[in-house]
Amino acid sequence: MEEVTLKIEKTTNDAILKFTANTVLISGSYQFNNIDEAKNSPLAQQLFHLPFVKRVLISANFIAIEKFSIVEWSDVEQEVKEQMEAYLNSPGGVLVLEEKETTKKVPVEVYSEVTPNPSVLKFVANKLLVKNDLEYKNIDEAKDSPLATGLFNFPFVKEVFISENYISITKFDVVEWAEITNEIRGFIKEFIADGKTIVEKNAENKETTSTESIQLEDLDDVSKQIIAILDEYIKPAVAADGGNILFQSYETKTKTVNVILQGACSGCPSSTVTLKNGIENMLKQLIPGQIEQVVALNQ
Repeated sequence: MEEVTLKIEKTTNDAILKFTANTVLISGSYQFNNIDEAKNSPLAQQLFHLPFVKRVLISANFIAIEKFSIVEWSDVEQEVKEQMEAYLNSPGGVLVLEEKETTKKVPVEVYSEVTPNPSVLKFVANKLLVKNDLEYKNIDEAKDSPLATGLFNFPFVKEVFISENYISITKFDVVEWAEITNEIRGFIKEFIADGKTIVEKNAENKETTSTESIQLEDLDDVSKQIIAILDEYIKPAVAADGGNILFQSYETKTKTVNVILQGACSGCPSSTVTLKNGIENMLKQLIPGQIEQVVALNQ
């Protein structure tokens, strides 16, 4: 059997170091935040005995370790590498003890789609997930969504946007999509197949879309027209790319339309072009003389 060797790779986060193997280590992805959570992973338990280890992620072909600031990686990385290689090449060097499946699976298919935003990937399911669009910027906001909370347990997940039948995930630059797409897709598919709760009922009832959260009768005629155009022409197009756009306000004096971008649209390098050449031009044509600019408040 081929000897397992590890290659040390830096990430955009100075506290996190990747140890990439020359072979597939495990099916799936596991994160351990402390030694108690690592009871099913002998290797992770061993790593947590090192006083500087804060968090351990074991994925398909790499092990990522986040450290506390008490040491520099340059002082300990070689020792950690050698320790893990010795374990991986030892007889019975099991990474994670698999738990037996006891729940009945629900048939489900999940596939991934690229979006105009290189930091965002869209995972589409063949079943309805939620009734309303829900956006989570961090794990604290995701307390009403077990699925989003689970996704945030991956250290490379930055933001989660859940729409009717898809999930748009924004990643940190710690890894490339090619390294984690299968793990994310597998996690989502298994989560849905197990019949777990996507979002709590109180989250399902939240009013998150422009036409639901804003009282149309309180708006001026131009704002009503803007909302109608966004809902009919713009939203279906951005939803296809894994995003969403929300009407926020219309400033009569400056003729400025303020919007909120969500999902793949948020932080997308091409969103400025989309706003100017697409949405802004369409609104100017359909509501002549009333629109000067469209501004994304969260861009």
